Amino acid sequence: MRSRPVLVYDGDCGFCSLSVGFAERLLRPRCTTTPWQFADLEALGVTQERAEHEALWVTPAGAVHGGSQAVAKLLLSARGGWPVLGALLTLPPVRWAAHVGYRLVANNRSRLPGSTAACAPTARRTTDRTG
Repeated sequence: MRSRPVLVYDGDCGFCSLSVGFAERLLRPRCTTTPWQFADLEALGVTQERAEHEALWVTPAGAVHGGSQAVAKLLLSARGGWPVLGALLTLPPVRWAAHVGYRLVANNRSRLPGSTAACAPTARRTTDRTG
């Protein structure tokens, strides 16, 4: 069993990679971060389809939180005052708004700073992780 939660993200997406790098430096979360392309998704209990769709927070016990709730868990694990924001993201109606905001960003990440060709909706495809 893992002793730390794992944040799984799209390592092919420049925007996602920049965001995670920024979070690691600024928030210093108590977790391990890994691109889904290099993660043992089966061991984490998640599918490739879900990992392609949203960021995932996997607890040591195996609970999986996706999208805006993965972001909330990341903030809850951070140092400083960030856990307050993370807690707010778990409460309705903020939780509902966070979900809409997350989907808006995720669906338009190809238009955001740091994006790469892999961020484009047409580029999102099943990737062979073995090669």
